[in-house]
Parts: sequence; structure tokens; C-alpha cells
Amino acid sequence: MDGTTMVVAIVALSVGFGTLYDAYVRRLKLQETRIKAESQNGAGNQALQEKIAKMEERIRVLEAIVTDEGYQLSNKIRELDPASKAS
Repeated sequence: MDGTTMVVAIVALSVGFGTLYDAYVRRLKLQETRIKAESQNGAGNQALQEKIAKMEERIRVLEAIVTDEGYQLSNKIRELDPASKAS
């Protein structure tokens, strides 16, 4: 192997390994960004799950009120009252 071939081989190896190292560093940064995004989404999802649970509980309460016999009877009495139909 003469000197010129050896220099070309060293430069080629240096550039090749430099490119591979740069690709590896970019991949690590991408993974770090994904992990941060997933943790932020996890916190947001938790807040949404809590909000949904509260809304479901409110719906259960409203369903209980509407299906209550006293509420049904009160609505039937109002329907029979001619004064309530005018307003």
C-alpha cells in the first residue's frame, strides 16, 4: 500500500465514522424528544381522564334526578296546569 492509498483510506474511514457518529447522536436526540413528548402527553391524558370521570359522575346524578318519580310527577302536574303552558 503506497502513501496516497493510505491517506485516502484514512480520510474515508474518518468521514465514514464521523457520519455514523453524527447519525447516532441525532437518533439519541430524537429518542429524547419522543420521551419528553410522551411524558407530557401522559400528564395531559391523566388530566383528561380525571375530567371525564367527573363528567360521568355528574351525568349519573342528572340521570338519577330525571328518572326520579317525584321529578316525573312534578313535570306531569306542570303539563296539566294551563297557566304554565302560556309562559
